[in-house]
Amino acid sequence: MVVKHVCVEALTIKPPKEYKYPSFPSNLKSPHTSHREHTHHSEKRLMANTGATPMLILALILVILYTLAPCSGANVKIGVPENYDGIFPWYLAKLHSLPSNYSDLVLTGDDEGIFGVDAQFLYALKPLDREKQPSYSLQVSFRASVHRQSFTVEVCVIDKNDNVPTFLGESMRGSVQLGLLKGIPFMQVEALDRDDLDTAHADLRFRLMEQTPRIPSSQMFSIGSITGEVSLTEEGASTLDPEMCGRYKLSVMVKDMAGKANAFFTTGIVTVEVTGNTWASPDPVRLQENLPGPYPIPISQVKWSGSQAQYSLDGEFPEMLFTISREGVIYLNAPLDRETQDQFQISIVVERPDGREIAKPVELRVMVGDANDNRPTFPQAQYHTVVKELAARGTEILTVQAADNDDPKTDNVRIFYRLVGQIPESPRALFRVDRDSGVISVQADSMEGTAPQYTLTITAEDAKGLNSSCTVVVTVQDENNNPPVFSRHEYGPFHILEDAPVGTTVTAVLAGDADVRGGDSWQVDYRLESGNEEEVFTLVTDKQTNEVSLVLSKVLDFERESEYILVLSGQNPVALVRGRYGPASTATVAIYVDDVNEGPILSQSHYEVTVREGEEPGRVIATIRGYDPDSHPIRYSLQGDTKKYFSIGKYSGELKTVQALDREENSTYTMEVIAVDGRNSSLSASTLVTVQILDVNDNSPVLVGDYSWKYLCTPRWEDQALVLASRDSDGPQHGGRLNFSLRSDAMVRRNWKLTPINDTHTNLSLNIPYLSPEVYTVPFTISDSSSPPRSTFINLPVTVCPCNVRGNCKMAAKRLQGMPTIQSAVGILLGTFAVIGTILIVVFVRLSYQNPKTPSETNQERVPLKISI
Repeated sequence: MVVKHVCVEALTIKPPKEYKYPSFPSNLKSPHTSHREHTHHSEKRLMANTGATPMLILALILVILYTLAPCSGANVKIGVPENYDGIFPWYLAKLHSLPSNYSDLVLTGDDEGIFGVDAQFLYALKPLDREKQPSYSLQVSFRASVHRQSFTVEVCVIDKNDNVPTFLGESMRGSVQLGLLKGIPFMQVEALDRDDLDTAHADLRFRLMEQTPRIPSSQMFSIGSITGEVSLTEEGASTLDPEMCGRYKLSVMVKDMAGKANAFFTTGIVTVEVTGNTWASPDPVRLQENLPGPYPIPISQVKWSGSQAQYSLDGEFPEMLFTISREGVIYLNAPLDRETQDQFQISIVVERPDGREIAKPVELRVMVGDANDNRPTFPQAQYHTVVKELAARGTEILTVQAADNDDPKTDNVRIFYRLVGQIPESPRALFRVDRDSGVISVQADSMEGTAPQYTLTITAEDAKGLNSSCTVVVTVQDENNNPPVFSRHEYGPFHILEDAPVGTTVTAVLAGDADVRGGDSWQVDYRLESGNEEEVFTLVTDKQTNEVSLVLSKVLDFERESEYILVLSGQNPVALVRGRYGPASTATVAIYVDDVNEGPILSQSHYEVTVREGEEPGRVIATIRGYDPDSHPIRYSLQGDTKKYFSIGKYSGELKTVQALDREENSTYTMEVIAVDGRNSSLSASTLVTVQILDVNDNSPVLVGDYSWKYLCTPRWEDQALVLASRDSDGPQHGGRLNFSLRSDAMVRRNWKLTPINDTHTNLSLNIPYLSPEVYTVPFTISDSSSPPRSTFINLPVTVCPCNVRGNCKMAAKRLQGMPTIQSAVGILLGTFAVIGTILIVVFVRLSYQNPKTPSETNQERVPLKISI
């Protein structure tokens, strides 16, 4: 807080009124050499000519800016700009810690006699130079009253940009190596500015002005504007060649004030030597697998010949298997296994200490040599194969191949095969295995009679004696070298009733086969060679036992065939490989059919007969035909003809009508005809007979419905009509579509119109807009669709009346001529009721005189009943 207070007071500093400004010697000014533009010197001269007041204001402003400068440990802190060129003494600040009644003031710490105190004001007698002395610590001692006191004043000299940056000579030479990547610094240009490093006065910027020579490109190098680090551009990194140009001179400029236009600057020449490099891919290395050690083992070395570098390895290998030292020596740290990885491609990376790559990585190829350290192994532990029982000696049945993971280019992978076991052991020497190829073949002359399966043990061994084994299961496959043989040449005779049901088994036979049971060579396919041309019998074979059953597949008829001689043969489903089928593979089966009395048989299971209605009775409409297999007579009868419309001849089977038939009464008749064996009534057959009655146009169409209460409005209403319905009792052939037609009268056709709706209905409507109200007789004809048609003539009374808005008749129509009036009808009805009433009165009176009641009875009715409690 004290410091801020002092800075504020510095803005209001005024010298005492009686003080006279002394002249300041010009030799106290601090001249300097500068590359600043000519206008800068003109501005300085202008300021000196116009007086010291502006310079004083500028100085005071700088005091404010630097009041917080690091001048620690002082009671009073003051910032003062250097190189002040105004009027002296220069009053710097008022010392508030100094009372007005002080005496005996002593100022120490000013060996050069620059500072003084006058009337509580601290002043300077000459300019200050920050580069010479950045700060002054002054001790102010005085007496106030009777006590002596003191305090410290710290004067901090504020920097001005009065120094030109200069290059450090030793940083102006460097060398660049072939292979260096773009942007990687190979040298650093350094410069120094004596101004305050914490200000822009010493904030330096570098710039590459020119390159000599400008080959092979004019932009081979670049320089960091802040760091001064020199590196190759992309063109430089790709085209640098010491044979084309081994030395470059670079013109470099350095500016202070962060490179602003009015800054001080200096230029210099940087010499860059182009040198070769030892950074190259080392020769491939071949290492034997499973090296005994000790580890780590040095295997190769690389070297970056330029600046300080660090090395690292990258590639597809286990961590820490390969490492590289700071000197570039590459080490192997563990044994290698060629079967796991037979070579390694290692990338060697060179980096700066800050982790940036210096050059492109180089490659080291490490090849792993083989050692016989793997035993041959089979891809599977067990194999399965098949050998035919008739296989000849030397027949190859399987090839086993073991694999060795050692180097295939060496003898370490040469494998030898041996047959070391056979189960079952007897007979011996059935099989052998080729020592080099692993081919397993038959060694015996024949496999007939051997076991159905053998298990062989095969070993594979390399030159070092490393080995493994596998098992081979050999199945001896049966071959069809034995034909099936029947135990007998003839079977039977077998008897079967002629009425035996289909599916009956007649007999079962067996043909034996000496081949292995269950195989195709043992299975037998049976076939009926002759005697079954009509396929009366079929064969059913049991595949588990090879037994064949002879099964009835059709109904037998003793009268037609009483004996069957069947020739049965048996063969295997696969071809015989040795021998042939002979007489032993064929047998004869004799079957006799036993006669059974059979019932009659009708020729049809259903008869359909058509008869025209109205035909004369007694006509034969069908003949039911049947026969008896035993030639017995047949008797016919009818069932289901409850109304006795039909009859049938007892022995002839002729079906006749007994009376005329009407289709409108019944169009279809169904009955059953029974045929009975004439010698055994329990044997019979039946058939259904359906009689369809054919329609004859014997009915005229009729009008259906009551139309007396219906009416038509006049004047004519749109869409108003009477719907007329008709019916014809004949079938659709004759009465399907009914036609309505008006009488051929001009007046009738003028007044009325018939419009068909469907086959049986039509609309009757007015054909003119207006017809006088009354009851009209409309004559028309209804005809059917037969040829020739049948017709009915109709005179239909139709009421025509005026109607209200709801369509109701507003008045009664005129009476139709010849019809009674309403008054006459009411009179007749009342007269009838009067006559009936008179008759009833007379009847009741006569009854009352015939049955008089006695007094006693009357009295009894009037006496109430007694109630028993």
